Amino acid sequence: MNILLIGPQGSGKGTQAQLLVGEFGLYYVESGEILRAAAKSDPVIDRLINKEGKLLPDDITFRLVTDKLERERPQRDGILFDGFPRSVSQFELLDDWLSQMGKKINLTILIEISEEVSVKRLSARRIDPTNGKIYNLVTEPPPPEVDINSLVQREDDKPEAIKKRLELYKQVTGPLVERLDAAGTLKVVGGERPIEIIYEEISKAIKNGH
Repeated sequence: MNILLIGPQGSGKGTQAQLLVGEFGLYYVESGEILRAAAKSDPVIDRLINKEGKLLPDDITFRLVTDKLERERPQRDGILFDGFPRSVSQFELLDDWLSQMGKKINLTILIEISEEVSVKRLSARRIDPTNGKIYNLVTEPPPPEVDINSLVQREDDKPEAIKKRLELYKQVTGPLVERLDAAGTLKVVGGERPIEIIYEEISKAIKNGH
């Protein structure tokens, strides 16, 4: 089974993904990690992502993700996709790539939260500049020995920047959600509840095939 995990920034996809990987033995594809790694060696990708805050062209993102999968998951099955595909175009590229081996996206989990909650969660993120450790002042505060005043808030974690990212998410991913819903592969899960309750619902949907 191949699963697509989508949702706005701050919806808790990463937390749920780690739980799913642990229970179902899925291969985890987190597109952000792949793109950050590519940016370290490719100045064009670095400029687009880190300096201009733009999305990469769909074909480049597709190539980066599938190159990794062809090396590490050649059977193209048992994959959990997080953050990719994020547009209809990316989905079509991935769907065609999977179908070459008779595979497909079997289930899409959409974790929904309000814009207010997304802004609150993300704007509480802080980074320790000495080691790169990320904390959240609301959900994952630093231990007592860490000086909160020494932590740094990234520019893209400030409320106005978050709202721009959320608007982009709606524009790009909204049409994909509609398409997946029409195809009958979409499961919508409320993301403003305790982590274990959200996970229980997602796990049940996977076991039941929706």
